[in-house]
Formats: sequence, C-alpha cells, structure tokens
Amino acid sequence: MEKQLFTVTVFSENQVGLLNQISIIYTRRCLNIESLSVSPSSIEGIHKFTITTWSDRVTMEKVVKQIEKRIDVLKSFLYTDDEIVYQEIALYKVPTMQLLDETNLEKIIRRHNARILEITREYTVIEKSGHSDETEALFDELKHYDIRQFVRSGRVAITKSPNEYVTMFLEEQARRQEEGLIK
Repeated sequence: MEKQLFTVTVFSENQVGLLNQISIIYTRRCLNIESLSVSPSSIEGIHKFTITTWSDRVTMEKVVKQIEKRIDVLKSFLYTDDEIVYQEIALYKVPTMQLLDETNLEKIIRRHNARILEITREYTVIEKSGHSDETEALFDELKHYDIRQFVRSGRVAITKSPNEYVTMFLEEQARRQEEGLIK
C-alpha cells in the first residue's frame, strides 16, 4: 500500500494524560508522528490535536477508530492534504553580521516572503510561515549563512468544508440526548 501524509484531528476536553494515550496508539502500530500541535478549538472548553503521519489509509482509519475509543476524546477525523488548509511556522537565527555583509541574504528573505522578527548585535531572527517544503527551502538557502538555530512548528489545519464537523457531531449528540437515545 502506498504511504502518504495524513492529518488526524482529535477533539477533546483538556485532560491530563490524553497525549500519552494517543501517542501509545501510534507507537503500537510503529507509526512515527511527523508533527503535532495542540491548541484550544473554536468551541469553548474543547481542545484540538493536529497530528501528521506517513502511512496508508487503512492503517490510519484504524488509528482514528482507536483514538475515538479513548474516553476523553469527543471525536477524531482523518484528512489528506487536499481536504484541509494548513500552515507551519519556522524560525531561523542567523548572525547579524552575515545579514549586514551579505546583500544576497536580504534577497533570499524577500523571495521567500519571510520577515525579520528581531535584530540584535549578535543575531537576527527570521520567521517564515508556509508548508513544510517552503520552510525547508528557506532553511536550505540559509545554511550557507551560518544558521545558529532552526525550529519549525507542527502543522495547524482547518478543513475546507464550510461546516465544522465536530460542531455537527456535538449537536447530533445533544439532540440524541434530548430524545433519550443516549445518556
């Protein structure tokens, strides 16, 4: 089966230990988490995990089902890149003297639509947001200018759907509870 990059979103209440439970599911299937980000969602009291992994669809569908079995998980979804809008952010630290002495460095920063966040006598911090191939391309060009530090965030993503699936799920659960179908 062909491997591709999948994005899993997990919605839950903010519970201690849930990340460990989720990572164990990946570990048991010998799956490596490529990126991970966790933040509050658009729904008050609900947090969103965004996890990327290279795998095949069948395996990832099983992972999502296992994640949903966790008591603290409200709902989990599986996406491919064409179903979501996503970004990452990267920070690069280069010596300020390199920036001042090398006119090409400014052109590189402009060409990549990056921006300078901080300048001190010792270093300059550059920020780039985009897909991982874009942040990696800037990294490759900046290697020649003595990068001192580099960090890239995990993916943040939203669906291309006009509806928020977790909201629809919660509304359906509330309706079923009112009708006495679930406790």
